[in-house]
Amino acid sequence: MIDLSEARRNLMTLGLDVSTAPANPLELFSGWLAYAASLEIHNHNAMAVATAAVDGQPSVRNVLYRGEADGGLSFYTNYTSRKGRELVANPRAEALFSWLGIERQVRCTGEVHRLSAAQSDTYFNQRPRASRLAAIASPQSQTIASRAVLIERHDRLAADLDGADPQRPDHWGGYVLVPVRIEFWQGREHRLHDRVVYERAGSGWDVSRIAP
Repeated sequence: MIDLSEARRNLMTLGLDVSTAPANPLELFSGWLAYAASLEIHNHNAMAVATAAVDGQPSVRNVLYRGEADGGLSFYTNYTSRKGRELVANPRAEALFSWLGIERQVRCTGEVHRLSAAQSDTYFNQRPRASRLAAIASPQSQTIASRAVLIERHDRLAADLDGADPQRPDHWGGYVLVPVRIEFWQGREHRLHDRVVYERAGSGWDVSRIAP
């Protein structure tokens, strides 16, 4: 049985050393993500994505990270959702990965753009059929009269398809957050935590330590 308490104690003792950190932050991030997966942390790939409207009003929600793409972090959603509308008006976001059970966090800040239709098609077609039906049936972020309305839309779509494969709708697809700043937070004793920041510098990255 995996002991998260022991893993947390080991990481807090080990800490995060700037001098031994890799030059590419995505390499370090991939290692941290893989470690969280190895500990069987539920939804280890969940990331909170914060967007903002043109008036500055922020909003944040959890989505699932779906791998590196086009030099950044990819996720998929309904383009007409609140996040989709805000990303049209203000194509910037910050993503937060929280593995608090092992005292680790990663923050990624950058610009966001849509993945290609081909990339979105490939991912959509790999999803379970039930998930594809739900993505088509749900008018994400819009007001609905009741859950029954949603179920009726889903069931009608399933009946209309009559077993055929659902095709990705134009209003659903992928985004990629291309980071310009990535911060790694490793909890340490006495709240003297390690915070290591990578900031984009031309084709490379500047790395520094900031106070907790």
